[in-house]
Amino acid sequence: HDRSPPHKMGDENDLFSVAMLIDELKNENVQLRLNSIRRLATIATALGPERTRTELVPFLTDSNDDEDECLLAIAEELANLIPKVGGPEHAHVLLAPLENLATVEETVVRDKAVAAACAVGEAMTSEGATTHYVPCVQRLANGDWFTARVSACGMFAVAYRKVADAGVRSDLRKTYAQLCADETPMTRRAAAQHLGAFAGEIEPEHVRGEIMTLFKQLTTDEQDSVRLLAVEDCAKLGKILPREECVADVVPVVKKFAADKSWRVRYMVAQQLYELCESIGADIAREELLPSYEQLLMDGEAEVRIASAGGVSSFCALVGAAAAGEKIIPRVKELASDGSQHVRAALASVIMGLAPTMGKDQTIEQLLPIFLTLLKDEFPEVRLNIIAKLDQVNHVIGVDLLSQELLPAIKDLAEDIHWRVRLAIIEYIPLLASQMGTSFLFQKSEADGGDQLNALCLQWLSDRVYSIREAAAVNLQKLAEVFGAEWAKTHIMPKVMELMANPHYLYRMSVIKTMTLLAGCVGQELCMTEILPALKAAAKDRVPNVRFSVAKAFGDIASALDRGVVEGEIKPILNELGGDADADVRFFAQQSIATCEAKA
Repeated sequence: HDRSPPHKMGDENDLFSVAMLIDELKNENVQLRLNSIRRLATIATALGPERTRTELVPFLTDSNDDEDECLLAIAEELANLIPKVGGPEHAHVLLAPLENLATVEETVVRDKAVAAACAVGEAMTSEGATTHYVPCVQRLANGDWFTARVSACGMFAVAYRKVADAGVRSDLRKTYAQLCADETPMTRRAAAQHLGAFAGEIEPEHVRGEIMTLFKQLTTDEQDSVRLLAVEDCAKLGKILPREECVADVVPVVKKFAADKSWRVRYMVAQQLYELCESIGADIAREELLPSYEQLLMDGEAEVRIASAGGVSSFCALVGAAAAGEKIIPRVKELASDGSQHVRAALASVIMGLAPTMGKDQTIEQLLPIFLTLLKDEFPEVRLNIIAKLDQVNHVIGVDLLSQELLPAIKDLAEDIHWRVRLAIIEYIPLLASQMGTSFLFQKSEADGGDQLNALCLQWLSDRVYSIREAAAVNLQKLAEVFGAEWAKTHIMPKVMELMANPHYLYRMSVIKTMTLLAGCVGQELCMTEILPALKAAAKDRVPNVRFSVAKAFGDIASALDRGVVEGEIKPILNELGGDADADVRFFAQQSIATCEAKA
């Protein structure tokens, strides 16, 4: 008998709450029903454990709502009711509504109901699981509709873990075997999907016997959708089985899957192969699975090659430089000129990671030509992926060997017609400059002998896209932080000042933004001699937008200057702008004056 303490709410309020809940759950308005469902925990608290078990849960069990959104919300809330029904001892009452939800047609609702049912099963005692949870799983597993059988597959691992009786466990294994041979592919798919988790709970002798039999059965299924889910089990079983048995029973299956007639299965192998190789060890992976990986890198389907290329770096690290140089690098060279840009982009995103594995000499001899090929690729994403990972090569061979090829690649990307490509390369410039030094920025162009990259950094300030101009200003600030105030004074400030004469006011605003950012990293002396005079001149610009940019700039740079400079140089100009004819200029001037006074 439940001995819970009396509740603060009176009977009338309790009845009103339940009545309101039931009324709203039957309301035609979906939103009202949803609001009511979201309050189930509150209502259950008001009712107390006994009435929740005897009134609320049965009502939810009998509910025949046909809106998937409402059913999904009920499944989510039921998992939260375990403490509200009286804890683990009474948690089994929640299985009835969840069992109903686990049979509906909508997959999302079923998945949520299974997750909630597993949470209920985990909370139950071993006796409660044997009495209530296992029968629920068995009913679903023997249901007339495939939806029930699909849901049951996801509940077996918890059921097996919670019960100790050998007979009950044997029955669970037999039932799972039936699901693996079910007439509907959807059920077999679910059985394949959850086999690894189920095997993780089963005694080793049964894994080697019954589970491996089921696994081999699923790997030969006529449906590729079942076989590709069985691929995931390979890695999971590889971690459960002793290494010798894994090599004998799982590795041959992986080899067969790597040559499967369905590209989807081969794609799954390409994604899972490294995980399996980790579980069997580098030596066996090198002997047994390296040829399969080499085969996947040459696959006829671009999607399979993409998945394979994505694992090149980690796979080479596992098998070692010698095996990688002999078997994988030749395939990588072919991928560098693959007909699919997506394959080349996937390769470019990881190939730099090969350098630490291969070492300096092999990187220069074998990988450097590939890097250079990808740096000249016609598609921006490929070139960007190489440039983004240059730091990995820098640690091994330095980037001097690449520098001659970098400049043309960066120049092409900097002038790409797609502004997002231009934006991406701008963000990499400070990183490259910090690694390669100022000489990289002033590398001479073979064509005209000009400092091409430095010119590009300033050219971006006049880009037609605002985001590029803004990023260019931040780029110059970061370069100044890397190379110091003197470098900025000599190489950036003169050219930035020249841009203040640009006839287009938007570009003049970008220059003001640049000077504002530079003020924080070049020191007060340079602010006084270069930046302040330029901003004072811009305060008299004919375009109000430029003037209010100056007003904002003065507020931002005030923090970098001494109090006397703020009072003597900045506030008089702000006071003047505070009387401007334009309302926006006056507003930002007043805002900056307030900032200056707060600094005092």
